[in-house]
Amino acid sequence: MTAEPAAPVPPRVLRVLELTESVAGGVCGRLFAGLGHDVVRVATDPADPLRHRAPLNADGLSLEFVAVHAGKRGLDAAGPDGGLPDVHRLLADADVLVLDATPSRARALGLDPGELAAAHPELVTVWITGFGPSGPYRDLPADSLLAESYGGLATMIGEAGRKPLALGGEQAAHCGAVTGFLGAMLGLLRRDAGQGGDLVEVALCDVAAYMDWKSDVNWSMTGLAPGRAVRDQGDWRLVRAADGWVGYIFLPRHWPAVVELIGDPALRDPALASEEERSAHPERWWPVIERWTAQLPAQEVYTRAQELGLPFGWVARTSDLAASEQLAGRGFLGLGPEARAGRVPAVGGPLHGAGLGWDSGRPPAPQPDTAWLPRKEPASRPSASRPPVDLRAAAERPPLDGLVVLDFGTITAGAAVTRLLADHGATILKVEWTDRPDTFRTWKLTESQLRAGTPPTSPYFPSNNIGKLDVAIDLKTAEGQRLVRELARHAHVVVENFRVGVTRRLGIDAATLLAQNPRLVCLSLSSQGQHGPEAGNRSFGSTLDLLSGLASVTGYPDRGPTWSSYEVNYPDQLVSLVGAAAVAYCVQQDVTGAELDLSQREAVSWTLSAQIADYVVNGHDARVTGNRRPGAAPHDTFPAAGEDSWLAVACTTDAHRAALAGWLGRPDLAGRDPAWWDGEEAAELVGAVTAALPRDEAAAALLAAGVPAVPVLTAADRAATARFTERGVTFGGDGPPVKGSPMVFARYSPAVRPVAPAIGEHTREVLTGLAGLAPDDVRRLEGAGAVHCARPAGPAGGDDARKEGESR
Repeated sequence: MTAEPAAPVPPRVLRVLELTESVAGGVCGRLFAGLGHDVVRVATDPADPLRHRAPLNADGLSLEFVAVHAGKRGLDAAGPDGGLPDVHRLLADADVLVLDATPSRARALGLDPGELAAAHPELVTVWITGFGPSGPYRDLPADSLLAESYGGLATMIGEAGRKPLALGGEQAAHCGAVTGFLGAMLGLLRRDAGQGGDLVEVALCDVAAYMDWKSDVNWSMTGLAPGRAVRDQGDWRLVRAADGWVGYIFLPRHWPAVVELIGDPALRDPALASEEERSAHPERWWPVIERWTAQLPAQEVYTRAQELGLPFGWVARTSDLAASEQLAGRGFLGLGPEARAGRVPAVGGPLHGAGLGWDSGRPPAPQPDTAWLPRKEPASRPSASRPPVDLRAAAERPPLDGLVVLDFGTITAGAAVTRLLADHGATILKVEWTDRPDTFRTWKLTESQLRAGTPPTSPYFPSNNIGKLDVAIDLKTAEGQRLVRELARHAHVVVENFRVGVTRRLGIDAATLLAQNPRLVCLSLSSQGQHGPEAGNRSFGSTLDLLSGLASVTGYPDRGPTWSSYEVNYPDQLVSLVGAAAVAYCVQQDVTGAELDLSQREAVSWTLSAQIADYVVNGHDARVTGNRRPGAAPHDTFPAAGEDSWLAVACTTDAHRAALAGWLGRPDLAGRDPAWWDGEEAAELVGAVTAALPRDEAAAALLAAGVPAVPVLTAADRAATARFTERGVTFGGDGPPVKGSPMVFARYSPAVRPVAPAIGEHTREVLTGLAGLAPDDVRRLEGAGAVHCARPAGPAGGDDARKEGESR
């Protein structure tokens, strides 16, 4: 059992005013409060319904409210009418404003974000909504189901032939919150450089679309919009164990280990050693695996598989998370008396490392207006350690200009972190080697493409790698390791997502690099963190869907858990946002000489804080509920006319339900209890009406009637919807689409460089220019096989990469 940690004191305490109603806005403020900053929250809805949303603690307070608002101070609304206090007076001394009112709600409250930004030119405003400031859905609530549906992510979650699903919990809300925090840090860096404040605008539907970027590439390559997979087909499957579920996740090279794990002679048939034979005849081997798995506990299968190097996962429930030695040993669980009573959160935060604490204090009780004073610490901006600002030169600089990042990130979790940093001015040195390139360089290329001399670059590679400098160094050579240590002397940040122990074996671990440069920030994004009994385990994104608890709350109630699939790999998308936010935070706070240990499992489990607390406090294990959520009914996807055509509805108030009853032609249902609207009878009634109408027509009619509803888009729909390119969520052009940005700045546009580098394209430039090597030394190293220097690449993706290959 661990005690609640003391509140951290950050290097430069920020003052944050939070005017919020939704989970997304609250979580954004929670990140500031958790890191020790002075957050004062004013609920823009006097009823503050989240306070009373189930599950509750013994005091009748929502456990989600505790998780979202812990560590903040509360400020009473002024006056008997529940109006807001003098916001302009409060903002006069604020660094950041977090606002989540819809455009019409903001106007009604006198909180127009543009006017506030103009009145307070040094203020950074983070405005989080469901759908942005314009368009037909602008005034819909910031609901994760609606956002994931219109963003297209829901199309990918669930099973073929069944309704689309939102991911369990409030995933779009949490990703939007992290995006807002990242945007705030970038805005503060520009302010610190003399460029003034900014308005950072985050729409949850854009964030959902950003996370589903692989579908955009897939659609552009095949002309077919991808969708939900058939659950019991494919190479990766969820298999029922004696007490739960196991995820069989493995690549063709892992087959001998699978055979050893199962131990059944039937799997030793030489014919099954062929990947083609296994794909052609799954009936010859999957039933063998299923029979064996059904006899053992899920965690035991997972443990045995990991001992053989297999990246399997098991579906951990919230009770399993609360009992996890791995999570408890790392301090992620806070199970002291106050947490067990539900008065403080039961889990820690997603950011860990020297110089970063986490405040698990109580949520706010509203206080008189004087609660705003004084600050926790005297204001300190900018730090004395920074050089004097040249205001004229600073006006043209992106926020991360001058930051040099040594990038060992691969696939998405690591590479997408540094792509986000590159977009905002950082110089990214991507280190890879010709024989061990980033896996996404060849993702989904056909065998014939791979065998044809130098294979083309996969169209999936650019999304996480445009704008980088590529340095080809063989890390298995002594010269290569020496070069990396030399580059570290000139860098500010190192990012890696190797399996734990790999950097140490290569002599490029954080301790070694910090010895070369004591001011480095070293960010490690590993499966379960750098220490603990499971730290060395192998995983892919789908493994983390299971281990984090996310799969245990995602799925259909009659079918059990499901995952986001490797076509989405949701954990990677969330982790990349958290990792980029961690780096930007350290830069803004002048945190140096730090090892940041980001557990991908913990980052995803953190989004389920309320569900974990419900088990700790009330003994309730979270379960699969489909699209249903507390405080909303009906809250689901419904069929429309046409094949696999759907719309999403999310009613959160009695007025919404009355409007729905009227639209259905059943005004007599307006007074029905929300529990009835959450049941099967109501679902069948709504579905029978929507199924007779085209999707967009049904969604538009519901919206016009006052019912929150949106169409469930596909990647093809996204490509035809102007907002996603206009807002920079996706970049088009002559080749395959490239992932854009999940946020929009009012006074600043990231200068995105749309070309992805070839392996070693910038080796000579970096080694001579940054590391100071003579050209003859580079030629000697190339002759010795320690480095590789290549010619420049073509446009992002390359002409030869426009035909997609087979999937794994």
